[in-house]
Amino acid sequence: MILSSSEIVRRLQEGELIIEPYQGASQQPASYDLRAAEETVLPCGTCTLVPSIERVELPADLAATLRCRSSLARRGILLGGGFVDPGFRGQLTLCLTNMGVEPVTLAGGDRIVQMILQEVRSGDRLYRGRYQDSVGAVHTR
Repeated sequence: MILSSSEIVRRLQEGELIIEPYQGASQQPASYDLRAAEETVLPCGTCTLVPSIERVELPADLAATLRCRSSLARRGILLGGGFVDPGFRGQLTLCLTNMGVEPVTLAGGDRIVQMILQEVRSGDRLYRGRYQDSVGAVHTR
């Protein structure tokens, strides 16, 4: 089941989910828009790693799917690596590829990726991978 905005806010208020810094304008009916941490130029034909402003902590019963916002997709931007496991904590590294005909500049604070939160039933494992507690854009390890 996908979490609604009211369920996301409830979980944030009760400390069951962390999205910091949280911005109400980024809250959508069934997702939360992650923002670019810094100004970044996306050159044509290149994958660029962009850190989110937000640091997230997902509990054992939530996972997240990441989707490029349609306003960027219409300009030729594609998102790679769009899943976040239960138990992940840290900033998210967003892998954005510009397939458009001109470079795209993202300003710090621009909403760029939708994070869709889903319930995980009977989950018995948490993420403990090499990207745990990530800060900034993290290249492959």
